[in-house]
Amino acid sequence: MKQGIQVSMEQIRGCRLAAHHLERKMPAAEILTAAGACGLQNSPPGAWETALFQRLEHETLDMLHMALYEQKILMQAWSLRGVPMVFPAEQGNVFLSPLMAREGEEPWIYTRGITLALDYLGMSFEELLPLIMEAAAYLDSHTVTSKEKLDQVLAETAEERLPKEKLALWNGPSMYGNPDRQTVGGAVVSFLLRPCSFAGLVVFGRREGSSPTFTSWKNWTGQEMSGGMEGEKELVRKYLHCYGPATVSGFAGWLGCSPRQAKRLWNGVSEEMEPISAEGLPGYMLTGDIKRLVDSEADEDQILLLGAHDPYLELRDRQVILQDSSLHKLVWRTVSNPGAVLKGGRIVGIWKTKKVKTQMEMDVSLFETISERDRRKLMGCGEEYAAFRGLNMKRCTIGD
Repeated sequence: MKQGIQVSMEQIRGCRLAAHHLERKMPAAEILTAAGACGLQNSPPGAWETALFQRLEHETLDMLHMALYEQKILMQAWSLRGVPMVFPAEQGNVFLSPLMAREGEEPWIYTRGITLALDYLGMSFEELLPLIMEAAAYLDSHTVTSKEKLDQVLAETAEERLPKEKLALWNGPSMYGNPDRQTVGGAVVSFLLRPCSFAGLVVFGRREGSSPTFTSWKNWTGQEMSGGMEGEKELVRKYLHCYGPATVSGFAGWLGCSPRQAKRLWNGVSEEMEPISAEGLPGYMLTGDIKRLVDSEADEDQILLLGAHDPYLELRDRQVILQDSSLHKLVWRTVSNPGAVLKGGRIVGIWKTKKVKTQMEMDVSLFETISERDRRKLMGCGEEYAAFRGLNMKRCTIGD
């Protein structure tokens, strides 16, 4: 790869902050622009709300829920990396259908664990996926409450399509845990819900109390989900726009797909990108974004509180926003990621909150010393976030 234009980490941070709509808050009417930049992860539940709070002015939880559940201009479905994502409903051809693997492209990272069930049943991935996709047609006319119930219902629906000699094995206790509550068939369904989602066969509906509901794209919107090559290209463009300079391996990690699938998608827009070198690290950028990158500069006075799994944090080249690699494990954990304190696009600390009745307690751990003025800004950000959640700030502790 040619070395290309030389840029600094500061320029990259400035460019990415703008691409993620974190440079300054936008009017609430721009909700589709904010959500559509690269999608919003909703794991843990509510993460998408926190992400939009950081990007939109005068936004409330009621307004966000109206957009998702009533107006249905937003959609929630299992998407990138197999996680629940919220994105513009008009962009199913970007955030879902391009993720379907073609023949010869290995199963996604989040379906690899299905091997135990396949061996037990004596059936292949290629045999079971279309069977479960056919069973998922049940959701075109039904809504199911809770993920556990969804697994059960689709496993039962799939039984009539199974060879009779497989039924006893299918209904046997799961080998993945909770054998008293899940069958082998239910476990198979659980693994294959992601590719079903990519085809629009299962999406999230309205929450019922603390439980999610599930139905199909068609049943939720009244329309078929669109697809096509242009959506595949747009997915790569979104990635490069928000995370460039980037590499195809980083793209594969962002999607959670095989290197072969990532390379196919990447090559679809190869003529639209140029090589870039960031302090010796090679990558690619959309040609149309190079001037913006070169002219970018992060506002070093800006303090932000980003929630866990904010899109800005879901990058492969973590050293761009946190140079000290020994601190990475504090930010990007296996489970229960904290929020990140940003200053000029760099991570300078982490934060967590706890709800105590109608009040919020916040604990901030800084990785470096910040000024008293920045501490006041940080406190203000915390109070704004508490108000967004309908809570009063009881305590905010900032530790170095």
